[in-house]
Amino acid sequence: MIIITGAAGFIGSALAWGLNRRGNTDLLLVDELGQSEKWKNLVPLQYSDYMEKDVFLAEVKQNNIPAKQVEAIIHMGACSSTTESNASYLIQNNFEYTKTLAKWALNHDIRFIYASSAATYGDGTQGYVDDESAIHKLRPLNMYGYSKQMFDLWARKRGHLSTLVGLKYFNVYGPNEYHKDDMRSMVVKAFEQIQSAGQVGLFKSYKPEYRDGEQLRDFIYIKDAINMTLFFLDKNKPGGLYNIGTGTSRSWLDMMKAIFKELKKEPVINFIDMPEVLKEKYQYYTQADIKKLRSAGYKETLFSLETGIADYILHLKNNLCILGA
Repeated sequence: MIIITGAAGFIGSALAWGLNRRGNTDLLLVDELGQSEKWKNLVPLQYSDYMEKDVFLAEVKQNNIPAKQVEAIIHMGACSSTTESNASYLIQNNFEYTKTLAKWALNHDIRFIYASSAATYGDGTQGYVDDESAIHKLRPLNMYGYSKQMFDLWARKRGHLSTLVGLKYFNVYGPNEYHKDDMRSMVVKAFEQIQSAGQVGLFKSYKPEYRDGEQLRDFIYIKDAINMTLFFLDKNKPGGLYNIGTGTSRSWLDMMKAIFKELKKEPVINFIDMPEVLKEKYQYYTQADIKKLRSAGYKETLFSLETGIADYILHLKNNLCILGA
């Protein structure tokens, strides 16, 4: 059995979809559905059981989960909002929750793969190399990134990164993200804007070295992110921190042009003011160094920005916002 936390969320549900495609349906899915629409991500999936997060945590703490039946835990459960300001909430959901599950997995020799984040790199001054020995130098720009950094540091200090696998996801986009409101990718936001108004808005640049729309990101399609994550299921694979990205940075303008092309429309792009709350926390450039991932044995060819967007837009055009639907 494989346990997936955050299983109704964007990456978690896509991981379950990826495992289903491999013929694996012995899955325990864990999430906190509340009043959101993310339950719809579960509908096309095949799995053995579902638990709400609080019930699952209580069962783990009481050692009621049959550890001998668990092959791996893929821990995607967290608050992923980069604008969340409640630090105590983030500590509880992103740090303490992860510690509890990691300790249980380590005690029972269970493979533990967890979501760190590219947000731990902050403004990129220290680069984007997934080197465990240098993570204490990183300075995240928001509390979300710091909550992820806290666990990375905790795991390193205790020598657990030789066993645990922490994945630093860059800008992931694709089906199954419809429920994330403001945290959805700009692909789906732009698709909606173009369909309704024929134009799209992008933030202006406030740094002279970047012209409007030429801020750079490492955009990775969800199907590549899933394949990279599942690559680490095997216990024989090395532990440690790994970047989940393409190794190539592209501009927001590149993304918008690709979307307009798929919609067979001429680009109409307006540059809008960035909210004050974001100006000091905005990343102008990200690019994953994926040499470590490749050295670990990951050989798959990746979607380009254009081919990833083409695949995603096809889903959106057909009103298929969920993988496997």
